[in-house]
Amino acid sequence: MGTVTIGVSIAVPEPHGSLLQERRAGFGDPAACGIPTHVTLLPPTEVDASALPAVEAHLLEVAAAGRPFPMRLCGTGTFRPLSPVVYVRVVEGTEACTWLQKQVRDASGPVARELNFPYHPHVTVAHAIDDAAMDRAYEELARYEAQWPCTGFALYEQGPDSVWRKLREYAFGGAIVPPQASAPADQDTTTLPAR
Repeated sequence: MGTVTIGVSIAVPEPHGSLLQERRAGFGDPAACGIPTHVTLLPPTEVDASALPAVEAHLLEVAAAGRPFPMRLCGTGTFRPLSPVVYVRVVEGTEACTWLQKQVRDASGPVARELNFPYHPHVTVAHAIDDAAMDRAYEELARYEAQWPCTGFALYEQGPDSVWRKLREYAFGGAIVPPQASAPADQDTTTLPAR
């Protein structure tokens, strides 16, 4: 059967997801079109394709133990010079994301793994592009804000074309949810400075 590369993440819902993906592409990041806007719970991980049912069963258990929580993004940060990344900061929901990613990577599960860097939830908006473009991303999104109720996470697979595609969504409490729709206006806000 071979191997597949998977990842687990919290999707940034619309309209925020598309907006940040468009901004990432606008900064010149060639990976932007192939990566849905997200907060990572499990970074790209190669697994045997035959292990996918076990991975899905494990994620159902993790989701069943989870509960909805508020997510809020505000401002920018960077991992430079350690890693060429500019990101939008997660300022609410950090503890829940940290707990979730530990459960996903649990040593008793099918995707147990160590991380290259300490876990730090974030939304990447520029990666491995020239310094001037990274600086522009950092400055132009410095006052960006968005918030929404996080109700679950999703499993993704990276295709041979390097595009990440959603395989399945997992709602907290154990149900599978349909693709995320925009939340009601009173729960979903965005602030983006003019370009």
